[in-house]
Amino acid sequence: MSDSTSQNKLSATTVWIMAIATGLSVANLYYNQPLLAELQKDFGVTVKEVGIIPTLTQVGYALGMLFLVPLGDMFERRKLIVITSLAVTAALILAATAHSLWVMVIASLLIGLFTMVPQLIIPFAAHLASNENRGKVIGIIMSGLLIGILCSRTLAGFIGDLFGWRVVFYFAAVLMVILAAGLYFILPASEVTYTGSYAGLIKSIGKLIKEEPILRESAVVGAMIFGVFSSIWATLIFLLSSPHFGMGAKEVGLFGLLGAAGAMAAPVVGRVSDKKGARTGVAIGLGVLALSVLILWGSGASLIGLIIGIFILDFGIQAAHIGNQTRVFALRADARSRLNTVYMFSYFMGGALGSLLGSYAWNAGQWHGVCIVLSVGTLVALLAFWLGRNSKPAVS
Repeated sequence: MSDSTSQNKLSATTVWIMAIATGLSVANLYYNQPLLAELQKDFGVTVKEVGIIPTLTQVGYALGMLFLVPLGDMFERRKLIVITSLAVTAALILAATAHSLWVMVIASLLIGLFTMVPQLIIPFAAHLASNENRGKVIGIIMSGLLIGILCSRTLAGFIGDLFGWRVVFYFAAVLMVILAAGLYFILPASEVTYTGSYAGLIKSIGKLIKEEPILRESAVVGAMIFGVFSSIWATLIFLLSSPHFGMGAKEVGLFGLLGAAGAMAAPVVGRVSDKKGARTGVAIGLGVLALSVLILWGSGASLIGLIIGIFILDFGIQAAHIGNQTRVFALRADARSRLNTVYMFSYFMGGALGSLLGSYAWNAGQWHGVCIVLSVGTLVALLAFWLGRNSKPAVS
């Protein structure tokens, strides 16, 4: 099935349903974070021990991106989305019924592993979209993803406070069953684009990295921009809780609402990528990101500066991210799930590195140390983007 044929199956309603499904699914990764104090109390463990729960959730997500997302090229995507939705339902029920830390840890790993619906839907939507609308479609679905991330912690905290932490996971499990049923009847069927073995499928990922310079460039840029994002959020609590600001976790949570800037920007940036070219979208995003870093350098003692800097930083990162994804998905129609694996795995690993370096930088140089990390990450992204200015797809 060609792209031109596929686009006939992608109505505006289907795009928005995909966006909602992406947001509801990605929320599974973050429900446990505001519940950790209650989990610690119920299981009778230390803060350090309960901290393994969100860590293992993210580890599971990374493993799923690497080993399960490529299956979107090997199997019919609609069925795969339904199967993984039901698998994560079982993991959520295991979490809801856990009576020991280690059962919860196993459940958390499985929740991360099977929360693959977002990373299956995004390349599926890119495959169904026309070349002229691909950026817009990706932007709408990414807005759903961002809103899911932003609202998940608030929703979990609200339900957990009223009914207890177990109800949060039961609630999420019910949502996933409804989602699986709805997507089965709403999503169009897709064709299989890879007919070899699973071992060959995984091996072909390395071949894609070797053959596609735009993929390598986008992976480096993506890793750096998400590293910058993670550096900020790993250290902002330390800055805002300092004597100068005297704020706490609640106020930092309100800063998270600034992420709505990225959600609002997503469809707009997608349309710019469609009209002016996806590389232009990346250039705009990196330019805005560089400006935000300059503002943040001078905002270590300014609340207004921090608000402005983080607001436009979110916008810039989202613009560059959508431009990157639009470029990557345009490379090979038969390998979009594997292309997504390479890009998103790099993006995720860059975020993990950014969190680590941001924490070390705060210990070494407080806010100025963090701003050095932000600057280096932005400069590396700009350099990779500039070096790739003449890159062409390996397969036209």
